[in-house]
Amino acid sequence: MNKYLAEFFGTFWLVFGGCGSAVLAAAYPELGIGFAGVSLAFGLTVLTMAYAVGHISGGHFNPAVSVGLFVGGRFDGKDLLPYIASQVIGAIAAGAVLYIIASGKAGFDATASGFASNGFGEHSPNGYSMMAALVIEVVLTAFFLIIILGSTDKRAPAGFAPIAIGLALTLIHLISIPVTNTSVNPARSTGVALFQGGWALGQLWLFWVAPIVGAVIGAVLYKAMAGDKN
Repeated sequence: MNKYLAEFFGTFWLVFGGCGSAVLAAAYPELGIGFAGVSLAFGLTVLTMAYAVGHISGGHFNPAVSVGLFVGGRFDGKDLLPYIASQVIGAIAAGAVLYIIASGKAGFDATASGFASNGFGEHSPNGYSMMAALVIEVVLTAFFLIIILGSTDKRAPAGFAPIAIGLALTLIHLISIPVTNTSVNPARSTGVALFQGGWALGQLWLFWVAPIVGAVIGAVLYKAMAGDKN
């Protein structure tokens, strides 16, 4: 139960910190943190919680990461579904708390604002197609898994993995916020889509399929590069 709680709170922090920065602070008049600030916020959530609870659960905070680590031989399959359930519940809890806070501002409308949801086509921040969204989510999640597996390899310098992983997630957001608002994490997408309550639910399938496919590809590629010594 300890590791499931760690995944719950880690994913809660990721969604609350990352999506919260997008909903509450990204466009704040004159002092808004913008895309770069939101990207850094997502990276910092993973970095901080990886150090805080990574020694308890491994610090996945992402169903795609759990699947990729399982494929990569780093994670026991018996924990896969409980981890994913803990992550999704944590994301939904964070979405609920964020919704309560955001609703405290006059005129707030989660459906109209998008509520930091992921989307494609007319719901992409810059109008990118479904194919563009699918490709970028697969590619970026694959590289995310390569970085996770590589930085936690027993041959890698010890103690630095959370920094590499947090910076990788920051870079991923810097690249892809204009395309999909950046998912690479099905739990993150689900946690806010439920409260957006409109188009985000109809497009949510892509942000489950693409990250998981990308994670599997990344795990297979890393295993091929690393051999049996990882």
